[in-house]
Order: sequence, then C-alpha cells, then structure tokens
Amino acid sequence: MEREAKFELTGFGDEISPELSEQLDLLSSEGVRCLELRGIWGKNILDLDRGDVERARQELRSRGMAVSAIASPIGKVPVDADFEEHLSSFQRALEMAQAFETSYVRIFSFYPPKGEEERYRDEVVRRLSVLAHRAEDAGVVLLHENDEELFGETPERDLEIMQAVASPALRTAFDPGNYVQIGVKPFDQAYPLLADYVEYVHIKDAVLSDGTMRLPGQGDGQIPELLAALKARGYRGFLSLEPHLTADGKMSGFSGPVLFAEAIRSLNKLLQ
Repeated sequence: MEREAKFELTGFGDEISPELSEQLDLLSSEGVRCLELRGIWGKNILDLDRGDVERARQELRSRGMAVSAIASPIGKVPVDADFEEHLSSFQRALEMAQAFETSYVRIFSFYPPKGEEERYRDEVVRRLSVLAHRAEDAGVVLLHENDEELFGETPERDLEIMQAVASPALRTAFDPGNYVQIGVKPFDQAYPLLADYVEYVHIKDAVLSDGTMRLPGQGDGQIPELLAALKARGYRGFLSLEPHLTADGKMSGFSGPVLFAEAIRSLNKLLQ
C-alpha cells in the first residue's frame, strides 16, 4: 500500500519581520502553524541567550506554534576556516534544536576557493561526516541546503556528499530557487538525482534569465512538477517558504509581511 503524502507548511519567520510576535501573527493569520527559526529580534538563532530562548519558547507555546527546523548558518564559512571553532557553533545549533523541540538543523557545505572544488572534496566530506556523527548522537537530522558558491551547490555534488557521508543524520533540504540561480532546472536535472535523499523542501522560485525571485509557481523553479512528484512519492514533511522577494543576502533574505503572505497563498493555490 502506497503511503499518502502529507505537506506541512512552515517558513523562515525573519523574512516577515525581526519581531517574533509579528512573524507569528502573519503565519497564524494564513493558517501556518510552524516556523523555521533563523533570526528573531535582530539576532541569529545561535546568538540567543538563555533569556531570549525562554521568552521565545513561551511565545511559541502561547500561540500553539511549533518549530520545524533550526535554520543555522553552520557550514557557511570557508572550507579552510578553523573547524574546531566552528564545532562550538555547531554544538550551539544542536542545543537550539533541543530547546525548540525540533529534530532538524539546516546546514551548508562550506565555501571552497573558486575553481578548486574538487581539491577540497575530501575535506568537505570529512567535516560533514563529523557533523553528521555528532548529530546522530544527539538525535538530530542535518538538512544540507544547496546554496550558491558552496561545495554542494550543484545536484551532482549534493549527491556526492550524501553518498560519501552515508549517514541517516544527513539529508537534503531541496531548494529549487537556488538551483535556478546557478542555471539548473530543479525538477528536470536535480530532483531525479536526489529524490531518495530529500527530507525537507524550501519553497523559493526564481527565473533562469537573471535569477530574480518570484512568487511560488511564477518562476522557473518547476515547483508544480516538484510538488506532484513529492505527492506521488508519498512525501510526508515540511514545505518551508523562503521566498526572498525583496532582498537576498548571503546569510538571510527578506520579503516583508505582505509579500510573504502572497507567497503562502501562491503555494496554497499550487497545492490545491
């Protein structure tokens, strides 16, 4: 008997506002009951102190909202940066996952010097293997996001990572918009390679001609085709809105409440 698909909407709250209350107001008003935590009150999730964490937990509980993932910046550093120092940040990410009762932490695959990606392949795999081993011990699943200029930006190298690390604690956060921005057709070229590893999906759309962002379904991200394939496969997991509709930076993006609400509605139309 085939498993019935179930999509749970979530989103990067700091694309709505720096204020947690405003993030939750918008998501709740659109019927979204989950939040992907990257930044609140102008702080990155890894920089929250104990008081911040407790305040956020209380506000989430009072609204009946859950955290789908910790959107950490782990792995978004040069591949030759001090790894021991980075591991202390990673430990903080694991602690945030525990504090906010989620089993997912978003990570990246390190910046190699341009043109020297293959030279650093083994070091990337070594580092991600260490992270995956620690995540497995903590009961956490790491979600590798394909992002521009990082080792795993292409579907082929994302697949290399998954096969080389070979850990149930390292899976793929499939981001169609990021693929479009490097000239890859997400459903035609990336999904067939990575379908077995997709654990989480970012909903971000863009156009191939210049990489600019669009509402879900209005770019070249092949999101309708992706959703249909996920449904056919019996995907049961999160669709996380990260639309980047007004600003797109190395560490974060922004849409604002009006455009973020439009993105939720566009996604819901596609799902219907």
